[in-house]
Amino acid sequence: MPIAVDIDVMLARRKMSVGELADRVGITPANLAVLKNGRAKAVRFATLAALCEVLECQPGDLLRWEAEDTADADVADDVAEGGQLRPTR
Repeated sequence: MPIAVDIDVMLARRKMSVGELADRVGITPANLAVLKNGRAKAVRFATLAALCEVLECQPGDLLRWEAEDTADADVADDVAEGGQLRPTR
């Protein structure tokens, strides 16, 4: 996924546990873990704002863009255009 989540970095810098952050933000530890591990498909701006307030940081400290592997992107483009995946030799 091209968006990387660095909540664990900020937690380490603030010497805070996932449970404490979840309590202070008002979300469940399970939902915070989904976000922290990069498995979330979306995040509400209110949640992002609460994370930034508690961690005293900017959204860019928690989220960053990473370029996708070009081979993976080419496959995704082919599938999106109606192409089929063919085994490589």
